[in-house]
Amino acid sequence: MAKRALISVSDKSGILEFAKELEALGYEILSTGGTKAYLSENGVAITPVDQVTGFPEILGGRVKTLNPMIHGGLLAKHDDVDHQAQMNEHGIKPIDVVCVNLYPFRETISKPNVTAEDAIENIDIGGPAMLRASAKNHSYVTVITDATDYPAVLEELKAEGKTKMETRRRLAAKVFRHTAAYDSYISGFLTELAGEEFPEQVTFTYELKQPLRYGENPHQKAAFYKSSLGSDFSIANAQQLHGKELSYNNIQDANAAIQIIKEFEFPAAVAVKHMNPCGVGTGETIAEAFSKAYEADSMSIFGGIVALNREIDDKTAEQLSGIFLEIIIAPSYSEEALAILTKKKNIRLLTIPFEQHKKDKWNTVSIEGGLLLQQPDTYGFAEADVRVVTERQPSEQEWAALKLGWSVVKHVKSNAIVITDAQMTLGVGAGQMNRVGAAKIALEQAADKAHGAALASDAFFPMSDTVETAAKAGITAIIQPGGSVKDEDSIQKANEYGIAMVFTGVRHFKH
Repeated sequence: MAKRALISVSDKSGILEFAKELEALGYEILSTGGTKAYLSENGVAITPVDQVTGFPEILGGRVKTLNPMIHGGLLAKHDDVDHQAQMNEHGIKPIDVVCVNLYPFRETISKPNVTAEDAIENIDIGGPAMLRASAKNHSYVTVITDATDYPAVLEELKAEGKTKMETRRRLAAKVFRHTAAYDSYISGFLTELAGEEFPEQVTFTYELKQPLRYGENPHQKAAFYKSSLGSDFSIANAQQLHGKELSYNNIQDANAAIQIIKEFEFPAAVAVKHMNPCGVGTGETIAEAFSKAYEADSMSIFGGIVALNREIDDKTAEQLSGIFLEIIIAPSYSEEALAILTKKKNIRLLTIPFEQHKKDKWNTVSIEGGLLLQQPDTYGFAEADVRVVTERQPSEQEWAALKLGWSVVKHVKSNAIVITDAQMTLGVGAGQMNRVGAAKIALEQAADKAHGAALASDAFFPMSDTVETAAKAGITAIIQPGGSVKDEDSIQKANEYGIAMVFTGVRHFKH
């Protein structure tokens, strides 16, 4: 009995060549719909599925392969006597090779302004049913859903007349990963459409971007996966123009730098070390912005990651090339800048689409045995309930410094204190167990530059001691959420030292 292959694909990449090779090996090709027309037009002899089922396609093509004549051929055990008897009784022939890929649901919902009707029409029913049936029965059926597997399957069919069991099992596992991902896109879309924020189950799908040499440390294995429906403006969608492969820690730091640079519309540069900003600078030009970021902490930037939100020109590139940096991220590079920076063999040069077409709706954090899900912290100065709570109002320069500090402190590990002037960070106190400790670190780094500068805190002051520490260092303006039962103590202390203090009503903890 001639072997049979069922082919029904939305993505027709390589399918004509694959079908012709199967035909040359003596396979009868079953097909339907657009695949049938495409293969027939290109000289492949096709047995229409409706000829096998004895039933026409109905409901606009919604029902065509959901039939015992097809699924019996997919699910029958070839060496089971009872199965073979029932197959013979009903005139069902086995199907040996199945090549199916699915309606483009993910691509459809990725389109701007997609309608629910369009999305729902692109939910494949027959395709997943055939894939799952074939994968379940992989002891007997070779099932392919990825065009990259066509050559390996053909090689084994030509050499042995059949595929190896380990190949069929590998392909079956791939099928179930594929259908699970497909269902996750559908469930996610419909869950959002229904307005459910935290359903009883949640599934996210990620695709392998690259294996990594190791994780945080050389003894840890790691890989980098990206969300196919995730933010465009992300390290996962970066294009690498030059340099070594990214490491696990590089990716973490680059992600942190990108989150900070998102805060700025005017020219800005951000330097990151161990996922904390060590220097943030702004200016009239990107070269000036980077000069400020470098000046903010010329020691810590060594071996760091820098993100800039304007094209890198030759002047900026000259500055960057004089420092040891792991990664530079920018929307683009001039030809002159690339010529300068690519002289450094190992530096990684990345571009990302700063247009920000799409942002992630949720942030996820894995814990052992579970997952934390929360909205991203996009709360900015414009949304805050900003009010001056002291006798003295901030000056124009102080307001600029307060806004800069508020934009940066939300990205610093808690407890966090950031010292700024109107254009740059002067000191960063990160990840301390108490707020005074964070303030002392930031003020020590700022040194004499703290005189006349602003202080930003990610959370309220439980005591007035932080205000006093800041005042003695020369700070003249403070921005903090407020909300402590001892707020009045901090306000009185600020008034005592002539400090202008602003409450925002919003904290920015970052654990």
